[in-house]
Amino acid sequence: MYEDSWYSFVPDFQQRRPVPGAQNPGHRRKESLLQQPNGTAEHTDSASTLPALFEELEDVNSPPQATLTRRAKSYSDLYEIVKSQLSKTEPKTKRRRRRGNGTWEALALPEPQADPSTEDHILNDALERELLLASQQEYLLYHDQLAMTERHLGTLVDDANSALKVLESLCQSFCAVEDQTQSFQSQCDDLLSEEKRLQTLADEVGTDLHYYAYLESVTRRLNAPGASRLVDDDAFGEMLVNLESCIAFMSKNPTYRDAEPYLARYQSLLTKALHLLEVGFTNRLEKVSVEISRQITATRSESARHALAYGRFEEMLMESYSMIPNVQRVVRSAYDQNGHSISGSNFDNYSNTANNLFQAYLGVRDRDLKPITQQDYQIFKTEATGSSAAIETASRNFVKQCFERSYSEGSLFRKLFAVEPQYSTDPSSAFTALQSHQRTLVTGTNIAPVASNLQWVLQSSDLRTVCNLVAWLTNEYLLLEHDEDETPFTSHCRELTARLLTEHLWTFTDAFFEAEIAKSISRAIISPEALKIGPVANGDASSNAFPAVRRAVELLGMFDQSMPKERCQRNSPVVFKIVKETIASLHRAEARIKSTKNGTDPDLFMIKNLLMLKNELLTLEIGDIHSQGGAGAGQIWDTLRSPQNLIGLLSSFTTYIPGSSYWAAATSRTGTPAPTAAAPGGEGGHPSDVQDASEQLDEQLRQSIYAFTRRWATAVNDARAKTKLGGNKNLAKVERELEEMLERAFLNQPEVVGKLKEAIQIDAAALSEAAATGKKGRG
Repeated sequence: MYEDSWYSFVPDFQQRRPVPGAQNPGHRRKESLLQQPNGTAEHTDSASTLPALFEELEDVNSPPQATLTRRAKSYSDLYEIVKSQLSKTEPKTKRRRRRGNGTWEALALPEPQADPSTEDHILNDALERELLLASQQEYLLYHDQLAMTERHLGTLVDDANSALKVLESLCQSFCAVEDQTQSFQSQCDDLLSEEKRLQTLADEVGTDLHYYAYLESVTRRLNAPGASRLVDDDAFGEMLVNLESCIAFMSKNPTYRDAEPYLARYQSLLTKALHLLEVGFTNRLEKVSVEISRQITATRSESARHALAYGRFEEMLMESYSMIPNVQRVVRSAYDQNGHSISGSNFDNYSNTANNLFQAYLGVRDRDLKPITQQDYQIFKTEATGSSAAIETASRNFVKQCFERSYSEGSLFRKLFAVEPQYSTDPSSAFTALQSHQRTLVTGTNIAPVASNLQWVLQSSDLRTVCNLVAWLTNEYLLLEHDEDETPFTSHCRELTARLLTEHLWTFTDAFFEAEIAKSISRAIISPEALKIGPVANGDASSNAFPAVRRAVELLGMFDQSMPKERCQRNSPVVFKIVKETIASLHRAEARIKSTKNGTDPDLFMIKNLLMLKNELLTLEIGDIHSQGGAGAGQIWDTLRSPQNLIGLLSSFTTYIPGSSYWAAATSRTGTPAPTAAAPGGEGGHPSDVQDASEQLDEQLRQSIYAFTRRWATAVNDARAKTKLGGNKNLAKVERELEEMLERAFLNQPEVVGKLKEAIQIDAAALSEAAATGKKGRG
């Protein structure tokens, strides 16, 4: 085709050099000697107008700036471009030619009035030709450019037409070839499909043969004299992968030829390879242990021992090439990252090897660190002697030290085996496997050394020290603050604390409580002074309570402070035993009061102590004791030790006093006092037969309140009857005696005293009404 420079050829008329023969506009020819003065002047004036005329023609009729003609993108739009271009250029060319003709007329020189001479005529003709040539020079060049552009465009159109014809002929040829070769293409497609099928079949056959052919090479490698060095090479992991693939293939295709013998031989080779890994890892451990144990024994510094036991031991064990990665691969084939078992056809082989590796590692660690652990245990037992404060401080320091050592052991174990066993009861888990290999070393799976040493020290201390230690463990590690970020160390300590408490210390504490209950409540000696209700000392409502009840309240408070709320509220056997044994002790005291007749009201004695026990249970939010809670179990009574905290008691106290709205409604319907509910054991059943301690306590409290109010209501009615006969002093004496008795038992508690008096008055009115109704009936 043509270059773009052909279309941009536009001569620069502004910088064009003037034609040598052109006349200077300022030039004036010399006057002729033969011309007359008048004619010469006129001719000179007429000729002087030519420069102005040339300037005007140059400004008005100058050719337009040439533009670049857009090239055709393809032969499809070539015609449209040529047509549009011709329509743009053709009118302008014609218009310019018309203007050019007009210019000729404008350039015509006026004829001289006088007949010039021959010389002048020749000179005028020469000048006229020069002027004409000068004025047409730029238009001739532009005309040549347009003519050349037209020739180019015509050539392009001819070439495009010929190209279209060639393309059309090619298209027809292709269509004809396609029609003629369609059957041939279908045959080729069939051949290609058959080739692919045969290739796939050949690949499958080759793959199947690979599983058979691999037996010879792997047998030769594992039976070679230097086979033990394979465990420290990357090729060992690849060998295990190939053996697993061969075993899986033979298990999947049992109908293949000799599949069963090959399967047995591959499994035997896998076992042999894993045994080589066990031997290599054990030898490596022994080599490192000899050096580390010697250095630990020769060192007395705690920091140096810690650096040797963990930092140096890890560094020396990791110096092998690929043994530790191969060990990790075998362990991760049996367990996941959290120590849960991974099901598979080779799980038994891998789990057995992993457990053997764990056992070898823990045995070496236990032996190397035994001097350190024995020293720690001895120091703890030495410090935990003397006062309870010393025992508690030594126990806390010992727990912190064991937790730190356990976290270091867990980090080292995770780096070596790429497994961090979590608590699990699954027999096939790594946690269970590690538990069976523990001795004296404290790890994440073995906290028995911590529990055994703590129990050995705490068994000679008192119950308060045990409760303080258990409460410290709960608050320090189990209860996290909201703004405290949980770190891996705190998470590890929380898990160890939960297992230490649930598996060891809670059971140990419960046994301590049961022993204290038997000592201070069940088998406590009851002195005669304890059977009397003395005056309240220092405003403390529990100061004149029964000693067994005071001790029961103390034990309930200690148990609640040392245990989580969930353990206190969900049928705790300790709480149940405290309540049950306390009620039994009160029954024994009540029986002695009735037998000795020491001047103490037995019913008021029971009310005073049972209210104390019930209030403590509700204050501690302990409602369900071994079974479902009884009446009032969902209410919280404020403590009775302070007279300022009795507002909550008033609403709940009506549950146990016959003067309540329920009792009043019953008496208004029947006209007789409503009896209390019978014991669950039947008529006259003993409250101790109730298996729910809360119901037993509520039932006994109802019976005591009912008996007290009934007896004093009868006494008040008798005194009033004697008053009507003239004995005014009897009623005042009874009221004064009742007032003194209630004030002694419930000093600074006027609400309780008022409720009891109100219940007695209601009961007395009901008895009087019942007696009057009976007399009318007999009359």
